[in-house]
Amino acid sequence: MDLQNDIKNDKTVRICGNKKEEVKMTILLLMIIYIAFISLGLPDSMLGAAWPTIRTDLSLPIAGAGLISMIISGGTIISSFLSCKLINKLGTGKLTLISVFITAMALLGFSISKNYLWLCMMAIPLGLGAGAVDAALNNFVALHFSARHMSWLHCFWGIGATTGPIIMSAAISQKGLWQKGYFTVAFIQICLVIILFVSLPLWRTYSKIEQGDITVEDQNQHVFQLPGIRPALLSFFCYCALESTAGLWGASYLVQTKGVGTVVAAGWISMYYLGITIGRLINGFISAKLSNPILIRAGQFIICIGVILLLIFNKTYVNLLGLILIGMGCAPIYPSMLHETPVRFGKENSSKLMGIQMAFAYIGTTLIPPTLGLILGAFGLQLYPVFILVLLIVMTASSEKINLIVSKRN
Repeated sequence: MDLQNDIKNDKTVRICGNKKEEVKMTILLLMIIYIAFISLGLPDSMLGAAWPTIRTDLSLPIAGAGLISMIISGGTIISSFLSCKLINKLGTGKLTLISVFITAMALLGFSISKNYLWLCMMAIPLGLGAGAVDAALNNFVALHFSARHMSWLHCFWGIGATTGPIIMSAAISQKGLWQKGYFTVAFIQICLVIILFVSLPLWRTYSKIEQGDITVEDQNQHVFQLPGIRPALLSFFCYCALESTAGLWGASYLVQTKGVGTVVAAGWISMYYLGITIGRLINGFISAKLSNPILIRAGQFIICIGVILLLIFNKTYVNLLGLILIGMGCAPIYPSMLHETPVRFGKENSSKLMGIQMAFAYIGTTLIPPTLGLILGAFGLQLYPVFILVLLIVMTASSEKINLIVSKRN
């Protein structure tokens, strides 16, 4: 792969003055960014994997995980809205360093938790730190690198999300200490903080580019009147609601409905995130050959197959295959929807809409999993795949409505 062709902004070359030096710096910086996204994914999947053990240990209801998840997502929304100002003030390097440090401290807090209130309190800095890292690094890669790196960036998040339940499963299998799982990930985050601190000079090389590229948003006050914007926001809302619901309640569904052990269920959820990871790795290679609408439809179709396997069959490994397929189906949808924004609404509206779309995605992550947790707690976890199917239907209908609007306009 020729990294020189993958760099979107040739101002980097002019600042470095030496192409060989620039390529070396780019490779090193990309490695750090990818490692940071692995670290970002690690805690995202751990709560769902650990919750069957946590609720037993602390005598909590099933729906208790929903409130923690909602607090984390709420913090993510707030820090995402503030990310543009923070990037302008601190730069991506410093903002990433500070945010990862905050998440590390929050995870240490989880590792010493003895009650539910403390878990909720530690969820606040965990969400704030994670949202700032997510927005800052996505913005950085969008500015400076090609679409394949955006897809692979989310693939590396999937590596972290896949590894998180594995770490938690290993911790639970050793004397049932879910706190040890959180401590392990906190230690990994602290190591990343050290790497980020040492790498700050690399980020400074890009600081001038960043300040030149991040401009004040246009004065278009009618962005919500653009044709197709409402179904677009609904599709982002439903997608992230589906992805987070599948990950959060999957282990509990397997334990209480399919009779799977808690340790095995925690490990199985890692297979769901592995499906997302593998799918996004493949998507990075084929995104140049297939259009975004085709990739989105393919993902939706694969999710549908996975849900059907969960609904109809009661065999252990068929259900595992269903979870993997749901993950693989999720893989191309989010990066493709983000990348399709300029096509759907025009380049002049892209920067403003990107933030709004991500905000609606986070709102879906915040509201739907805890709400469904209450419903599942009241009516039974057997409804888990039914709700995933409902979210999929609404997302697909919204997405196809946008495609119809775009095709008519063109």
